[in-house]
Formats: sequence, structure tokens, C-alpha cells
Amino acid sequence: MAEVRAIAAPYVAAPACGVAIRDRLKGLSGQDEMVLRLTGAHLGALASKDLAVRCRDGLAHGADRWAARKRELTTQSSARWAGAITKASHDQWALARRGQLAHLQALRAEIATIAQRLSLPVGQKGAKGGPGGYRSRQEWFAKSRRLRVLADRLAVVRADWQGGRVRIVRGGKRLAGVRHHLEAAGLEEHEWRARWQAARWFLQADGESGKRYGNETIRVSPDGEVSIRLPAPLAHLANAPHGRYVLSAHIRFAHRGTEWADRVHADQAVAYRIHLDAERGRWYLTASWHTPPATVIPLQAALTHGVVGVDTNADHLAAWRLDTHGNPIGNPRRFSYESSGSAEHRDAQVRHALRRLLTWAKSCSVRTIAIEDLDFQAEKTREKHGRRKRFRKLVSGLPTGRLRARLVSMAGAAGIAIVAVDPAYTSRWGAQHWQAPLTGKTRTTTRHDAAAVAIGRRALGHPIRRRTAPPPTHRSDEQGHRTVQARPEACGREETRPPHTGSCTRCMPLDRGEQAGDQCAQHRSGHTAEQLLLSP
Repeated sequence: MAEVRAIAAPYVAAPACGVAIRDRLKGLSGQDEMVLRLTGAHLGALASKDLAVRCRDGLAHGADRWAARKRELTTQSSARWAGAITKASHDQWALARRGQLAHLQALRAEIATIAQRLSLPVGQKGAKGGPGGYRSRQEWFAKSRRLRVLADRLAVVRADWQGGRVRIVRGGKRLAGVRHHLEAAGLEEHEWRARWQAARWFLQADGESGKRYGNETIRVSPDGEVSIRLPAPLAHLANAPHGRYVLSAHIRFAHRGTEWADRVHADQAVAYRIHLDAERGRWYLTASWHTPPATVIPLQAALTHGVVGVDTNADHLAAWRLDTHGNPIGNPRRFSYESSGSAEHRDAQVRHALRRLLTWAKSCSVRTIAIEDLDFQAEKTREKHGRRKRFRKLVSGLPTGRLRARLVSMAGAAGIAIVAVDPAYTSRWGAQHWQAPLTGKTRTTTRHDAAAVAIGRRALGHPIRRRTAPPPTHRSDEQGHRTVQARPEACGREETRPPHTGSCTRCMPLDRGEQAGDQCAQHRSGHTAEQLLLSP
């Protein structure tokens, strides 16, 4: 029997510490669009040059070098634009370094797995703890060649990591690759060129507390007026004092507009970003700011009114409400979403499913949601799951990162705590202990619904098993109940449970197991039916 790994303790996830809202810039004039395009192209060229300098510096970069880069950009734009460009370049380089480290670790794990499988005899089956040997000599030979390819690739990535070299494509590597497959993407060259240029523009500025309306570079007044501080080469295009250009469009933030207005009135820092959706031809403005870190409530306080267990799947969220004793209440709920289409469509689907989940949880007076702490970064390789292509595709399709980020942010705004639990064995044990007991004549419980119950019980600190019976010392009745039973006020606690393994007696055929709860179907003397027939 395989050894069960240790289960990590559940914890309350920290709420989000940032807010981002977006609105469309409607009613822009031709002059407004021309100014935005010229400003974005000019600052985008400066950002490309600065990012190249930052990448060449590598690990030798320091504070003095950062100051030199900023001074060089100030003469071609302004001090605040230079600060925003250099900070964005530094953040992008740091993000590339984190991705490089993750790629390095993934290569090491894949090489170790292939080497371990190559060391096993061909055809040897693997245990539950890991995969076995390869199925044939041909596959063994192909994997040995792949091992050498991965080793060479690992040497290149390790040399880049040690030397501080990163590879970044401003505008996106995927969009750059589309240039060579325009026909497959259904794009003309001018359409791709418009998207590529819009993706490489730079029109974003960090907020500054104490400055007017929280931002001196891109300023948005409480009534929605948007003005931009033009860089020095484009100052002749200004239509307002101090080299500023005021757009004819006004902003009306529908989501969290009151919170944004309070910050603007108090001159607190608000960062803004203006970007063009070249596919639709629409301009958008995104406002973002940091929120003070909220106090994480204790786990026991979060579980005072029960919990809603949520099982994450590729196309839906399975949820079930549990009371403080770990008993399921009501019927399970399913919140579906689509995982196909564009990234914006998938993101909108996830947000809609989470909104319905949070609305239902609030209607049940539950202030806590339990969800698995999923992380499939090391579980997607084909060496981990062998030939199980459907399972690898299923795992890769789970939007775990998007769900986790969205759920924490939206739940914090709704006043609902998120409890993360260890995902080990929740689906297996939930189906084993809860799927059959929760299935009745009017309700069909799926494996995912049973997993939601298991997740909720683990968050509450209860075992997933329905009973924890110790062995009896003797057969007298003085021991009382030896199992964890339902409380006296629970509905249906005295009803006959439907068996899932057949009859309880060895003399009865197995095909009569489904009638075990029907006392009129038992063959014994004094049967109810016999009494009716023999009565005068």
C-alpha cells in the first residue's frame, strides 16, 4: 500500500493589496488620437532603447547606473516620464529573470524524470509514487536522444542565468511570431502592423501622493477630464498651460468609481495607463492604486458560520455548503464557464462564474469559501504523466492562476474570506466516502460535488471520512456511540442508508442490495405481506 503523504494545514489567504479599474475613452477627436499616437510612439521608442540598455547591464546594474539612464531620458521627455520608463524596464527585466528561473527548474525536473525512467528496465510498470520504464526500445531510444537535447538546452539556460542575460520582446513574443503566419491568423500585414505598433507604445505613469489628483503626468480630475504632460519634443502640440494636452473625452468609472473619486479628491497616488485596442479601434484608460494591507482574520473566526467548499474543474466550479460540523446543507451548486476563445473572453467567463459563486455564498450567510491550493507548474510535463494526453490537456486547461487571483480580489471586495487547503486526495477520498451517501432518488451527486464536500471538511479541520470508529473492547452496550454521528436535530439521521457494496448478510443474493432499506422485501417469518395475506 502506497504511503499517504503529509497533509498541509489550511490557511486563510491574504486579500489583494491592489485595485485596477478600466473605462473607455469615448468621443476622442482626430487631434486627440494623433497626439496620443505620437506620444505613445515617441515614448515607446525611448522605452525600447532603455530596456536594451538594462538588459546589456545584466547583473552589473546598480543605483548609479539607474540614475544615469534616467538623466539620459529626461532630456528627451521629462523627469517623470523618464522615471516611469526606467521603472518599467527594471520591472520587465525582473519578470524575465523570474521566468528564466522557472524554466531552469522545469528543465532540471524533466531531465531528472527522464533519467530515472531510462534507468528502469523496458516495460516495467511504475508505482503510485512515480512512472515506470518506457514501453518499448524505440521509445527508450527516442527519450535518450531527448535527454541529450534537454541537457544542451539546460546548459544554455544556466549560462544565461549565471550571466544575467534575458531575452525580452517588447510587444509580445506571440504577436511577433504571428508576423510569419499571417494567413493562418487571418490578418493582413497592415492589420498586424497596427497591432504591433500599439503593443509597443508607452503611455503609463505611476502615481504620486501629494500631487494634484494623485498624478502629475497623466492627470484625471474628479469630473473625468483627462490631461497628459507632453514630452519635450512634442510640447508644441499642447492646448493647455505648462505643456499639457487636455483630451476631449471624459472618463466615468462605473466600477469602484466612488473609491477612485475619494482618492483623487484626497490627492492620493493613482497610476494610469492609456492603451489602444487596435483590433476594435478603441482607446482605454486603466487606473490602479495600492490599498492598505488588510488584517488576515484567524482561521477559527473565519469558520464560525460554516464554509462553502469549492472544487475547481476545467469548465465549472462545483460548490457545496457545509455547517460548522462538516455536514453538507442543501444541494450542490455548479457554476459553469467556458475555457475556449480569446483571453479576454476566458477572463470574463471566470469573473462571471466567481461573481455568481460569491453572490450565492452571501445569500447563504456564509463568509468563508474553501478552495484547493492548486499549483500545476510542475505537473504539466509529458514525463510526469506519460502517455496520458487527455489528462495533461485537462490539467493544462485549468485556469488555476487566473481563478486564484480573481477569487482573492473579488472575495476581498465582497467581505468573504478565502481558505486554501491541501489538494491531496480530495477527489479520491471525497468520491469514496461522500458520493454514494449523498446520492438519492432525487439527487445525483457527482465526483466533483463529493470533492467539494471533502475540501470543506478539510478546511473545517474535520476528517474526510464519515466515521472514525475505534475497535470495540467488548460487545456490551455501555460503550454507547463509538462513531462521529449526526446531531439529534439533523434531518434524516435515522433513515436507512442506501448500501453501496450490496447486502449486509451473506445469505442474500447481491442483486437484492438495492432493496436493503425496504423492510417489506425481506424473506423472514412474520413478514408484513404474509400478515396481510393470512389475516381474515
